[in-house]
Amino acid sequence: MPAAIINGVRLNYVQLDDADGDGASREDLIMVHGLATNMAFWYFKYARAVARKFRVTLYDLRGHGHSEMPPTGYSPAVQAQDLAGLMDHLRIEKAHFLAHSFGGLVTLNFACAQPQRVSSLVLADINFLARRHVQTRRQWAYGLRFQPILDHHGLGLDTRDPYFGYKLLKRAAQWQLSGYEVPAEVVELVSPLLGKTGKRTSADWLKLLDTTSAEAEMMGDDGLALERLRALRFPILALYGDHSHARLTEAEVLTVWRHAVFRRVPDAGHFFPSTRHEETLSECNRFWGGGHTKAPLQQDASEGAASFLPAVKA
Repeated sequence: MPAAIINGVRLNYVQLDDADGDGASREDLIMVHGLATNMAFWYFKYARAVARKFRVTLYDLRGHGHSEMPPTGYSPAVQAQDLAGLMDHLRIEKAHFLAHSFGGLVTLNFACAQPQRVSSLVLADINFLARRHVQTRRQWAYGLRFQPILDHHGLGLDTRDPYFGYKLLKRAAQWQLSGYEVPAEVVELVSPLLGKTGKRTSADWLKLLDTTSAEAEMMGDDGLALERLRALRFPILALYGDHSHARLTEAEVLTVWRHAVFRRVPDAGHFFPSTRHEETLSECNRFWGGGHTKAPLQQDASEGAASFLPAVKA
């Protein structure tokens, strides 16, 4: 696969374009993965499916996949500079974006700095730091039900911790390398670390955390202030899994982007793009095709807060 030196770091990337050869220029779509994964998160179930509509660009974040693992530079703000540099290298002036979790933080930092280069944005399960400075109005309902499972296995993790997702990924990677069987109830929350390449992915993830400043930088300031986010005016689709810890962000996200479309993926966890790809892709295609309309807020009686309308099942 090709690679480029961006901001002094070698980034691995790939482009797909299944145009019919009519010479017509195609809009660009850039897919940005989250932590403890790589471009394969999007490649097999998404990239080929949308390559007839867009010229698709995938890349490995620094420290992930086959990209270089430098000692520093893992904050969303620095990695947003990587994204901008890669776009410049590939001569992509403007693009649509599909981003998951931490990849969404990277993309939002880029969007806040250069909003004129964003055609639209699909965010899958993001949880930004600005939300954590807002007084919590409710608890993560699924987390309350999930906490006894963690306690039963002696994991020492608290679902109320705003960095719970990061810490769970680290613990799951340690499980993989020690041969400990991941509890069935935890599987969807840590799915990238399982499967055929799970041990290699786990080893790479722990190496990143143990040999670089990534852990401190990724759990530090994400560079996003609410006023910067409110200034974004391009089309936005926000998708959240019913059982995801990132759902604690929803009340603030709903007020930040009142022009955006919000959808829930029923009974899904944080990594629903990999486990529920048909539903996720269906929602994305509707959004890119202009088929979504702005959904009114509805009250979730079980959790006492404004919430998302359910996703349409594929």
